[in-house]
Amino acid sequence: MDPLAYLAQLGGVARTSQFLSAGYSRREVARLARVAFQPRRGILALPDCRPEFLAALQHNARVSCASAAGHYGLWLRNPPARHHLACTHGHGRGFIRHRTVRFEGPAELPVAAVEDVVLHALGCLAPPASTAIATSALRLLGVPLELLKAELTADRSGTARRVLQDLDLRAESIVEVDTQHLLRANGIGYDAQVYLPGIGRVDFLLEGFLIVEVDGFAFHSNRKALRRDLQRNNAAALSGFASLHYMPEDIWFEPERVLAEIRAVLAEGPRHTR
Repeated sequence: MDPLAYLAQLGGVARTSQFLSAGYSRREVARLARVAFQPRRGILALPDCRPEFLAALQHNARVSCASAAGHYGLWLRNPPARHHLACTHGHGRGFIRHRTVRFEGPAELPVAAVEDVVLHALGCLAPPASTAIATSALRLLGVPLELLKAELTADRSGTARRVLQDLDLRAESIVEVDTQHLLRANGIGYDAQVYLPGIGRVDFLLEGFLIVEVDGFAFHSNRKALRRDLQRNNAAALSGFASLHYMPEDIWFEPERVLAEIRAVLAEGPRHTR
């Protein structure tokens, strides 16, 4: 592979020693140095390199926590304002430091192992951001829950353990995690991913009669999906269920309105006995 293509494959930034280990000659590295820039001796970078990777190499660290969520495809709504880096030394500043490194990260990229990414997020981020990262790691990547629990036995891990206790793995998207958090934080009980005969599976069922659906961005992407949803709504109404539908931006930007509407319907009670 061409050295420039290899550098791009690494996120646009790498140590020169990595090129030599990969079998490139010093002459090839020297030629690449004429195209790339050197932010620090021994590091080659492209102008459009991944900034979190550059920060990690400059600080002899690995990208972790919120900064590594995108690399692993973990659920995170808002990217961090500062880089989150995992390192065992105390040098450098301008980033959020995670000192405990428990697992071996990818060989070629300056990213912490996904297990460390989750553990750092649990102790660093407030719910529901930490909850979303942990839930997606367990659901999408198969990170074992028991492994995380086993690593959080120290006294200072109390916050992270409490987040783990609140995980509800029935959530199938980040907006469902955020809806769970909104309901739980406001004392509203729910059941999730409930199958109702004649209606199908619903996102949330409250007090046995209120269906709350959180529709994703791809919802109603075609006429067939719209028709199916209208049929479900009609079936729910005929069976005596109340139904509220929300888009992600409703949950994220208008939570007080969502709560007020849910409480209003709950206060009315069931429409009739099914």
